[in-house]
Amino acid sequence: MADHIPFVYSGKDCAVLRKTYADSVAVRLSLDTLGKVISHLPTGPLKWLDPAIDGIDRWKNPASVSDSYRVHIERFTGHEQLTDPVFQKAPKKEIVGQFVNAVLNECTRTIQPDWLSVPQLPLVSDSGRNKINRQLAEAADAWRSASSFSCKLILPVIVTHIKQIQHKADRNKRIDLLQSCLQLSKADGYWLVDCSLKDQEGAQPLESVRFPALINLHQEVTEVVSKDLISVAGPYWGMNLILWVRGLVRYPAINLGKSYQYHLPGGKLPAGSERVALPPLKRWAVASPQLETWLQDTVKRTPKGDEAHTQSTEILHNFSHLMSDSREQVATFYKNWFDKLSIVPEPGRSLALFQDFSSAYVLGKSLKELPAKEGSGRKPARVPKQFMVNCL
Repeated sequence: MADHIPFVYSGKDCAVLRKTYADSVAVRLSLDTLGKVISHLPTGPLKWLDPAIDGIDRWKNPASVSDSYRVHIERFTGHEQLTDPVFQKAPKKEIVGQFVNAVLNECTRTIQPDWLSVPQLPLVSDSGRNKINRQLAEAADAWRSASSFSCKLILPVIVTHIKQIQHKADRNKRIDLLQSCLQLSKADGYWLVDCSLKDQEGAQPLESVRFPALINLHQEVTEVVSKDLISVAGPYWGMNLILWVRGLVRYPAINLGKSYQYHLPGGKLPAGSERVALPPLKRWAVASPQLETWLQDTVKRTPKGDEAHTQSTEILHNFSHLMSDSREQVATFYKNWFDKLSIVPEPGRSLALFQDFSSAYVLGKSLKELPAKEGSGRKPARVPKQFMVNCL
């Protein structure tokens, strides 16, 4: 099985999963959307079920919580307390235990997951959720012992702001909590993600601040935890691959929809724009008439027979379809890219990825700026360059 782990939320995701990613080692499911996907999954991958309680973070702004997610949380004993910021800072062990039992019992009512996420709340800027996350971790271990349910537990560590991991002192605090929760839950692995990271955005701090901070966090985690633990990073677009090829994580998580980023569950998210993968540049761009014009210019600028010319021409031929549905095109490109890296022996993967981004950077320097919708990533070479300098 391949190392990647798709995150699946809908029937459309399942269609891509079955067609493109059926060889995945595992597929991550979310309890709040389980009914939409349970009958559409391939038989091969392990099933990793997440209870989807991290969206409780959204109660800071109750108007932002979707009705369906509110129903999801309110069915669990103790939800009134767990969603209360005051209780989160001074939790009561008995109530936390009741909540965890209700949540994890629900997780095993419909399916028998191979992996199950330990209920955890996202990190905050201070230590205000440390105590409740430790209690949640301990309660998860107690539940597994009492139920004798045979599954692996995965500890989520969800970063919500760069300031939580930017400096060594901040990272040390997060790593101390991770170690503590691993011990209390007796988890078999961890999943670490920065849900605030849009790694294709092209903003300058990504290259010099955000990417190095994330890499350092993973490096420092590997120095203090067992190498036998399951480790998952992402979903992102490029940073999950960088962490994987550098040997800092065992499994890169990926999305199958319109956002290669992790979003906390329960939000009222607007419909995402269709984005088209640009294989020669190892990035994507918003599908628009302006992008079609840009592609036409790119075809003129690249020699016939060149791979960039061939790939850009193919996108142009299918552009009218991609304007309305580019999901499969993006997923197919990403899968092919991953497969190309996976056949390289592990010691050489980081160099192979560096060369991919280096070639994309050189090509991008010769092309016109992308449409304005790409914002700070309008320069075609910027995104591959930011990844390139963090590969090795």
